[in-house]
Parts: sequence; structure tokens; C-alpha cells
Amino acid sequence: MTGNIFNIQRFSTSDGPGIRTVVFLKGCALSCIWCHNPESKSVHPEIFYEPKKCTNCKQCEKACSHNQHIFDADKHIFLHDNCKKCMECVRKCPVNALELCGKKVTVDEVMDEILRDAEFYKQSCGGITLSGGEPLMQYNFSLEILKKTKAAGVHTAVETSGYCYKQLRKIIPYVDLWLYDIKLFSEKEHIKYTGVSNEKIFKNLFYLDSIGAKIILRCPIIPDVNFTENHFNKIANLASELRNVVAIHIEPYHPLGIHKSIKLGKTQGYQNKEFLSADSIAPFIDYMRDKTSINIEIL
Repeated sequence: MTGNIFNIQRFSTSDGPGIRTVVFLKGCALSCIWCHNPESKSVHPEIFYEPKKCTNCKQCEKACSHNQHIFDADKHIFLHDNCKKCMECVRKCPVNALELCGKKVTVDEVMDEILRDAEFYKQSCGGITLSGGEPLMQYNFSLEILKKTKAAGVHTAVETSGYCYKQLRKIIPYVDLWLYDIKLFSEKEHIKYTGVSNEKIFKNLFYLDSIGAKIILRCPIIPDVNFTENHFNKIANLASELRNVVAIHIEPYHPLGIHKSIKLGKTQGYQNKEFLSADSIAPFIDYMRDKTSINIEIL
């Protein structure tokens, strides 16, 4: 069985307990305007183009049989939208101005990478985390990885938007910890900023809690979207209402997705280029700690 991933990150310490290997899968049903990983949106491999690296050698133009690379007065124009993803241009580029974003791998190839650090998982009470994108967009692939990981005695975690149907319930027996994204509480605002309703997301969250699943709430904080006292108040209230939340992770906005979108030939919907500092969030964290005893971390 094969699936499409865009990264495997070893020795992560912020995606669940202990030392972890994080497998980033491509594909997401949400369209968050601030997306930190726009390369995760499409389930298929894509091409990053970095103009600053281009030396105008025109090897890509020669390699592309679909005429998607145009040189006009030594300016290189890559026609992303019509690209057939044959990847010949990527293979011929000598300076990595064109890079493959995403690749097809087998379950066994992923497992070989995961089990390289089995000893570190044991020593640190760590394990693996499937992230994305949305891992449940590639349900069968994710399920096989989780089954084999559990059979190897390794702790498993899944980071999810919760926007899914039967897949979430079928995968439950193989997940030790859920990193559950909470973006907005208003359904209207959720649709406005992510493109989908949050009704299903909260329904799945409360179901997981009702069966005793361990949950970490993952909460991106975006200026001009949800960076308000009311939002932090609702996060604290939600965590207290649920019985099995073990931590709250607050994720300050960063603008790195803007440049990655440009490299994909796209325009990010949210154009704030300022990092949201932990110091600016700290007063709200203190406020939350007055309302809940659940551990709160700023990532």
C-alpha cells in the first residue's frame, strides 16, 4: 500500500509526549486562510519553485514536454496551474530552484523510518505522530501505519482537524493520543475562515471524549481572526467540560505559509507577515490558568 507524504520529521518533542517521529501526510479538506503548511492541501505531489535560486540555465524548459517553463528576457515563468507533474523539470534542475513537494511511499518504507528510533521512544516514552494536512484523508494508508506501529509496541498519536466521517471511529483502536485542532467556535466564523462547518468537528471531539480517548487540544492563534479574550475563555471552558483532555497546546501564528504558497504558485488568503510572539499571548494564558487546571503550553 502506498500514500503521499511531504515530510518525515525525526526527534520531534512538540507533537506528543517524549521523542517522536512525525509523518506529514498530504491532503486536507479545510482551507484555512492562514495555513502554515499550504503544501499539505493537495493530496498529490507538487512542485516548489524558488525564483531566487534560478540561474536561468533553461534545463527545465528543455526537460518539460508540456511547455510549462517560459523564459522571457531571462525571466523564468513556471506555469503551475497547467503543470502535469511529470517531475522531469525537478530532476533536471541543477540548483534545486525546482523541488519536489510530496512523494509516494509504501507503508513499509515509512515503518523502516519509524523503527529506526525505537530505542529513543522507549527511553523517552515517545512514539510516532501522524500529521498533515489531515491524516484521515488517506485513511487506509494511515490505518496500516498505525496498526504496524502498535504491533511493534510503539505509542501512536494522530493530529486531526476532526472533519471526517466514519474514518475517525474506525481508527480509534490504534490511536493512543489525539492532537485535536480547535480553530474557531462560531460555525459562521469557522466557515468563513476555513471553508467548512465545525459542527462535525465538535461532534467527533465529544464522541472521542465520551469513550475515554486521551486528547490534547491544539489551538492556532491568529491575529484578527481568533486572538481575543473571548476565544481563550472558550478554549478553557471546553477543556474543563471534557473529561479526557490531558493538555492544551497554544500555537501562535507564523507567516511561513505565505512564502510557501508563493513557491506553489498560489496566494495565501491571509497576508499578515508578523510572527505572533509568545509574550503577547502570555496574559491570556494566565487568564486561562485561572479557569482550568489542565496543563497549557505555548508551542
